[in-house]
Amino acid sequence: MATTEAAKFKNSDLIPIPQPPDYHTEITVSPAHDGLHFWQFMIAGSVAGMVEHMAMFPIDTIKTRMQVLGSCPIKSASLRQALQSILISDGPAGLYRGIGAMGLGAGPAHAVYFSVYEMCKRKFISSQNPNNPVAHAAAGVFATVASDAVFTPMDMVKQRLQLGSGSPYKGVFDCVRVVLKEEGFRAFYASYRTTVLMNAPFTAVHFATYEAAKRGLTRVWPEGTSEEQLVVHATAGAAAGALAAAVTTPLDVVKTQLQCQVILEKSC
Repeated sequence: MATTEAAKFKNSDLIPIPQPPDYHTEITVSPAHDGLHFWQFMIAGSVAGMVEHMAMFPIDTIKTRMQVLGSCPIKSASLRQALQSILISDGPAGLYRGIGAMGLGAGPAHAVYFSVYEMCKRKFISSQNPNNPVAHAAAGVFATVASDAVFTPMDMVKQRLQLGSGSPYKGVFDCVRVVLKEEGFRAFYASYRTTVLMNAPFTAVHFATYEAAKRGLTRVWPEGTSEEQLVVHATAGAAAGALAAAVTTPLDVVKTQLQCQVILEKSC
């Protein structure tokens, strides 16, 4: 009897119905979110931050020189003349003067940034709306305020060393020693409020522009290949970074001159 019933179920006329895939629409943030533990976010963020800043350090040095030269009425602040002034006075090595301060500051600052960002995401983002751009932007702003508190002292040291032959300091630790002796601890945070006022809107504009650009480009390649998706993310990120930088550059100039004001008063 059992054999007869089993034979009925093996009837070749029956069409097997494929089972739907097991979709999970809810996303929960856990200590191992994205396959990483909390401490791994810190290490990954720290390494990524140092690589990013050090790779772009020569451009950052030229930007700092342009912002400083522009404060002296008898000097030009063009890109070409800023680069020439670095190469003539300090040689190619001048493009990397102060990179040690960048390394000392960027690593801990980015570790703090990603740690605070992940903690804020857990607080602000609900499982019903895991891609809420406002919550992501708010988490980014809180992370920016915390990381700037760590990075600002070394950023001040970095920018003073980037002045090259116009800087009276021999290196990172000499700069820290002299500033503490002559100007006091508060000098390291002279630009902190300006830095936060610059980076907080930078983060908000960056997130908003990135999401808008990504949605627009996704309509062009709704089902693109992995290479096309990479182009979408890279293009959206570049557009977001460019717009956010354009909005916040005036405050960046103010920040640079606040951090280098003692040297500028002597040289201009």
